Amino acid sequence: MFCTLHFAFYIYFIMSKQTIITGLDIGSHTIKALSAIKRPGQNNFDLLAKAKTSSSGIRKGVVIDLEKVSKKITLVLEKIEKISGEKIEEVWVNINGSHLFIIPSHGTIAVSRADQKISQEDVERVIQAAQAFPLPLNKEIIEVFPTEFTVDEEKKIKDILGMQGTRIEVDILALCAFSPYLKNLINTVLRVDVQVADIISSPMASAKAVLSSQQKELGVAVIDVGAGTTGLSVFEEGELVHTAVFPIGSSNITNDIAIGLKCDINLAERVKTEFGSCLYRQKENKKKIKIPLKDTYFQDEDNSKEQPFLEVPLKILVDIIEARVSEIFDVINKELKKISKAKILPAGIVLTGGGSKIPQIVGLAKKELKLPVKIGYPQGMVGIEDDVAWAGVCGLVLHGIQENSLRDKNGLQGSKGIISFLKKIFKKFVP
Repeated sequence: MFCTLHFAFYIYFIMSKQTIITGLDIGSHTIKALSAIKRPGQNNFDLLAKAKTSSSGIRKGVVIDLEKVSKKITLVLEKIEKISGEKIEEVWVNINGSHLFIIPSHGTIAVSRADQKISQEDVERVIQAAQAFPLPLNKEIIEVFPTEFTVDEEKKIKDILGMQGTRIEVDILALCAFSPYLKNLINTVLRVDVQVADIISSPMASAKAVLSSQQKELGVAVIDVGAGTTGLSVFEEGELVHTAVFPIGSSNITNDIAIGLKCDINLAERVKTEFGSCLYRQKENKKKIKIPLKDTYFQDEDNSKEQPFLEVPLKILVDIIEARVSEIFDVINKELKKISKAKILPAGIVLTGGGSKIPQIVGLAKKELKLPVKIGYPQGMVGIEDDVAWAGVCGLVLHGIQENSLRDKNGLQGSKGIISFLKKIFKKFVP
């Protein structure tokens, strides 16, 4: 018994020195969850468990049916708990949709201390002052990004804490959302009996996973091509410059293929995944592809005869995909022009998200956006770094671990946590 108790306290001590964070990515096509662990003395994060399921009740990144979505979330989190052996009590969640928008604002205050030394309280007050602007009905701020501070008319200061001055100014970007959509998201997660630790916009989560500090300093744009939406985040001199979400994504490509080839949507998705490309070579002009129909069928023009496969000229398929992807990049280019960043980002474009898996998308992006382009894979996450579809949820986990650094790393705080943990250990020894 003494050995068992000694072992239990040893395991508790080890676990209390590591951080377990769960990200929940609620997407239009797929809901993903990922739990990762950071051990003491290590920089990378080890994958603890991951799970996904098809979405239901979500349109263009927005929750429209709380019951359907909560059932899907329950399914995913149960898989995570089964794999990891850990109870999920809180999650870091993404918010998505074209209702998200950015508002720039400016705030000014006087330094409060008699010795004119700028304190953390002063920093918080000036950021709060910058948020004192009118918002349209049913809109609210969900996140604030300070871009630069000014102390006594000295501009472009990044860190003012501890400096001396009499007057502080700050420029911020306030990320805002449509309040009913935000409440729907929160209530959907709370129905699953887990807490929402924080909410991060999908474009920002993806950027956190795929960008380096050098890219952000030089000037870079992240394009996250999802199923129902495409997100954009632009950085320069290490700070966010702009972010937006557009209601167009890879599901639109699938719909176009279904219409163009006159086939059902499931077959269209298979065609896109297995044979799709954004560009074709001239020598492939006469090439045809044959797609086994499996559980679906395709009828002749006389509407009478089933065929074992669908035969399509490759050029027709590529033309359909290229037209829609070009439209996505055209929308992005127009947005970059609005903020005077078109064709002038030294670190170029980083493509990520499930939609960026389409072959030759980098070549088409270079052609349309006139910038260097690369695929962005999740960084710092051992075991999942080769799949762009998981970039968003990886970003949520990375954000969660950063934000969680001031808490007790395992959430087992005080005597209550110890007792709960010991009960779990001793249960394994009870016959």
